[in-house]
Parts: sequence; C-alpha cells; structure tokens
Amino acid sequence: MALKEIKGKVIKKSGDKSVAVLVERKVMHPKYHKIVKRFKKYLVHDENNEANVGDTLIAIECRPLSKRKAFRIKEITERGVGA
Repeated sequence: MALKEIKGKVIKKSGDKSVAVLVERKVMHPKYHKIVKRFKKYLVHDENNEANVGDTLIAIECRPLSKRKAFRIKEITERGVGA
C-alpha cells in the first residue's frame, strides 16, 4: 500500500507538536481551460517542534493522531526566511 505524501508550506504553528500546512495544486478549469490554483490546509504532526512558519516540508500519511491530524513530517526540504 502506497502512503500519500503531501508537499506544502507551513503557515501556522497549531499548538504543541502540530503545524498547519498549505498545499497548492494546479488543475485545469473545466470550462475556461486555464490552469487555476486550488489550496487545502492539513494539520501535520511535528514530534520535535522543528518546523517553523515559512518552511517547506514533505509530510507522509499515518494513522489518525486526532480528529483532523493524519500526517507526520517526513522531511523539511527548505527553511523559511525567519529560521
């Protein structure tokens, strides 16, 4: 079974051991045939509190850790400006 991976930017530190990640994807508009951006926010488990706002990271699917949190950090690919 392949685990889902998401890549996004940390937009908020949501309490202890959690970060909110904004994932952007580009899709073709069905009528106008232009590329449009779609956004979704995910809560990601950050065990060591190492991610900061502005970081880009890759998260991997895991068992549900809370009502909305079912991803954990795989790696931080790029540090933000303030880090």
